[in-house]
Amino acid sequence: MRKAVRIFVEEMVEPVADQIEREDHIPDTIMLMCKEIGLFGLSIPAQYGGLGIDMVGKCAIFEEIGKTSNGFTTVIGAHNGIGSVGIVDFGNEEQKNRYLPRMATGELIGAFALTEPSAGSHAANLKTRAIKKGERYVLNGSKHYITNAPIAGLFTVMAVTDPEKGAKGITSFLIEKDFPGLKIGKWEEKMGLRGSQSAEVFFEDCEVPVENVLGEEGMGYTNALKILANGRAGLAARNLGSSQKLLELSMKFAKERIQFDKPILEQQIIQHYLADMALDVETLRSFTYHVAALVDAGKNVIKEAAMVKLYGSEVYNRVADKAVQIHGGLGYIKDYPIERYYRDARITKIYEGTSEIQKNIIAGQLIKEYS
Repeated sequence: MRKAVRIFVEEMVEPVADQIEREDHIPDTIMLMCKEIGLFGLSIPAQYGGLGIDMVGKCAIFEEIGKTSNGFTTVIGAHNGIGSVGIVDFGNEEQKNRYLPRMATGELIGAFALTEPSAGSHAANLKTRAIKKGERYVLNGSKHYITNAPIAGLFTVMAVTDPEKGAKGITSFLIEKDFPGLKIGKWEEKMGLRGSQSAEVFFEDCEVPVENVLGEEGMGYTNALKILANGRAGLAARNLGSSQKLLELSMKFAKERIQFDKPILEQQIIQHYLADMALDVETLRSFTYHVAALVDAGKNVIKEAAMVKLYGSEVYNRVADKAVQIHGGLGYIKDYPIERYYRDARITKIYEGTSEIQKNIIAGQLIKEYS
């Protein structure tokens, strides 16, 4: 599977990476091929039509797709990560049978709606309310920065069902795009991740059947933390793939670029830059697959997942910065991919939990361990 994805990325996605950047859109032909090779069903068990790949396997696939347009990578990664793992982990059998087969084929794209204007890093500060009325919940509120929102058919949404209980009063809901009262707002123009659209999502008396509660009422915040933790090893793998690609591009350029009558690869400072990049890449590779293996072994990885997400984002940004420096002026020009990776790297310190929040999580777990 990894070899097939590598060939697909090199031969089909990479040739249109510049087009994706210009048009801010993944070509329909690419999306169709993703469906055909099973890229939308990585996390979904085989009994529901997916590939049922474990976390180590999924990281191997994410590493490969990280070597091209990060907008494309984000569409696939968000669907296979936070967009669908909640249903796999917390959904009942009826919910799984209703949604997972269509998600596995890419007919139904998943999105995860937690972040609000007043609830980003402070996720427990949600304002979206869900009031139970008979056999339905009625939701009112809004979300923003929701990846895949313009193309999603199913949203995992966190809303407050009991404001008196704080974080324990939040519930998860599965909301289809056609449910009355759900509206998609304007696309958000971003610094990077072109091709991956994010948007506001509004709930105006949005009616959700009680059978669409994901897990138990009041467990939404706990579910959200577990969903995010699960996805962090996958995000590290995507960062690993991008960092590896930048190292390869930098090695190639350093051998070909002539300055002072010799390739810049012969300059010791360039060798040191490349050595630093390679060290970061290999360390991230080991850390990523170690955490992925812990996930597959059923271990509690709250601390390790936060660590690898934090470290992966730091590595990607360091490697991207050195790649720009090695390429010089060409690294700053849009005609070359280095500039694109440099912009795309920056969001990794922010989305799916900022670097600062990851440190808070790590410290909190350490305090528990050493209490």
